[in-house]
Amino acid sequence: MKQRSLRSRAPRRAAAPGRRSQAGVMLIEALVAILIFSLGVVAVMGLQAVSITQVSQAKYRADASYLANQLIGLMWVADKTTLASFASPGGLRATWDANVASTLPNGSANVVVVGSQATITLNWKTPGDSAVRRYVAIATVSDP
Repeated sequence: MKQRSLRSRAPRRAAAPGRRSQAGVMLIEALVAILIFSLGVVAVMGLQAVSITQVSQAKYRADASYLANQLIGLMWVADKTTLASFASPGGLRATWDANVASTLPNGSANVVVVGSQATITLNWKTPGDSAVRRYVAIATVSDP
């Protein structure tokens, strides 16, 4: 009689019962991970766009502040009897008006002088922005 090998005597094992039900799970996990990563990248891009907008608005506010202080400085060095002439465009402030128009997008200025008090209002509107931005500076210009 022939002896059977040990291998043939061992009972055959069937495939693991849960193996068939897990087919494709790794692919789904990879797709979910890619989706989460993509959402993160889109969120970072959105934050970057908002950051750029905020930085440009801060630059325009700083420019407006600089321009207002520049005109106040011109008023301080001018003859105090000519302060009222700063209220009308052109004249003593013609160069400054041109500087406002070239520095601020759609920039305009309004200057009101009452006695020795000057109120400078700068307006600008960036392309694509619905709101008109405003900076107001009030200064008292008098002899020391």
